[in-house]
Amino acid sequence: MITLCGICISNYYNKVKLALLEKGIPFTERYVKTHSDDEAVLACTPLGKVPFIQTPQGAMCESQVILDYLEAAYPDTPRLVPADPFAAAKVRELITFVELHLELVARELYAEAFFGGKVSDGTKQRVARLLPANIAAFKRLAKFGPYVAGDQFTMADCAAWVSLPLVAQATKKVLGEDLLQAGGVDWKPYAKMIGERPHAVTVAADRKADQERLLGQA
Repeated sequence: MITLCGICISNYYNKVKLALLEKGIPFTERYVKTHSDDEAVLACTPLGKVPFIQTPQGAMCESQVILDYLEAAYPDTPRLVPADPFAAAKVRELITFVELHLELVARELYAEAFFGGKVSDGTKQRVARLLPANIAAFKRLAKFGPYVAGDQFTMADCAAWVSLPLVAQATKKVLGEDLLQAGGVDWKPYAKMIGERPHAVTVAADRKADQERLLGQA
């Protein structure tokens, strides 16, 4: 049995959770805060990042590594990448663009957008400079036909559905403009479509419950 460890408000945790649910792989969940200094946690995820999974063979961290492992270890479950090697690589290419070139850049705004902090004007200027070009590049690759990689739900949707709204919301709140929408990426209908999938409904409900729990502790 796999144990998914982390927090339900993490987009990368929810990326893995959605993949597990879509593939129908049995798993349990364990709350582990991010950047824990507990030695037992660091033995599983050396940077203290979440998510990570625990398997009968051992622990594994980094969300994309986990998804690739699940795809290889559970070949009889619904596939989240095409069988064709080139098409599979194109799915992973999209994931790289979503996470490295969009989400990671916008993440510099999250402290102010979502957690009541402040980011420097220099940071805002850097994000405002980098993101439009990165969004234009992503737009060249994304199909939205209706799924981000084409006509089939893939692990690229697990990544895009949890991260694109954060990019849009963070830039709207901190920079005053949804840079995704401004760049011609009509992400809202896509997010709504994926969000209506039964497993995405479960992920969203659990995320909301975790957010409310954290607010209650504040």
